[in-house]
Amino acid sequence: MKIIESISPAHGRDSLIEVIQLTKKFDDVMAVDNISFNLRKGELFGFLGPNGAGKTTTINMLTGLSRPDSGMIRLGNHECSKKLKAAQHMIGVVPDESNLYPELSGFDNLCFCASLYGMRKNERQRRARELLETFRLKDSADRKFAGYSKGMKRKLIIAAGIIHNPPILFLDEPTTGIDVASARQIRQLIADLHSTGTTIFLTTHYIEEAERLCERIAFIVKGQIVRTDTVENLLEPVQQKKMMLISVSNSSNDLYGKLSTAFPHFEFQPISGEQIHIQSAEPISLSPLFRFIENHNAEITEARRLSPSLEDVFVRITGIEAKVLKKETEKKAGAA
Repeated sequence: MKIIESISPAHGRDSLIEVIQLTKKFDDVMAVDNISFNLRKGELFGFLGPNGAGKTTTINMLTGLSRPDSGMIRLGNHECSKKLKAAQHMIGVVPDESNLYPELSGFDNLCFCASLYGMRKNERQRRARELLETFRLKDSADRKFAGYSKGMKRKLIIAAGIIHNPPILFLDEPTTGIDVASARQIRQLIADLHSTGTTIFLTTHYIEEAERLCERIAFIVKGQIVRTDTVENLLEPVQQKKMMLISVSNSSNDLYGKLSTAFPHFEFQPISGEQIHIQSAEPISLSPLFRFIENHNAEITEARRLSPSLEDVFVRITGIEAKVLKKETEKKAGAA
């Protein structure tokens, strides 16, 4: 895979996180392969890629849970590559799996986490109540964490990660495996944290989530960053593209090939046995296309014009279909 040089406006004095040539290998598997990037203060930065791409391994190294084989990590003024706990007070971590105690209540879990950061009793109790109110968990404050729903658990885990008001927050797949309403609330909470100046490093499978929340995004595949840029710049090459999705029935196996031959100025991509994605630099004339399909004994059941999205960019740059990410996400959510 051709690696495109990262484009990053975050550098110099404004850079709060700096990563240079970071590498991590597990036996014969290169989990993270010589990656470099940085985040400016107050930025919401997305790490987007399929399962096994190296997202969680990267977060583990940045947060001191794993030691890199080589490379440099700087958080603020702290060089953390070898001194993994040097900047512990600066960061909050929301792992992809629960790190709270099932037998403790929501309130007690938050107070315990606050005590780990040296907060005084009155301060940690005040902060715990404040976060329970903010995250709409006040009515469940005295319930055991084990009895929380998946969405409630994710919200409390995020609350625990910011209990000490850290300037940097690491979020690893924060909305995977939860219901739509809870995911929407969590995305709003993330946006609210960002608006207050918190620097956020977010990993996700969800392309739409990254597009909605992030200022800049890095695409990571097989341990390598293949592109880093602002959402605006990533979308620019496809903004002028014309796109359609057509659904057909009774189609023959070679319909896709025949379409590609008959309409060489269009880019055809089969999405499934009954759907075809069409892309063109010019307006798509429907009549000749529909007539050709019908003349080959297939029936058009639906035709939709599409707006270009980050999904199109991701597929073009990585070669990975968005549906692959969706299947991996659903599999992970089912195991949660």
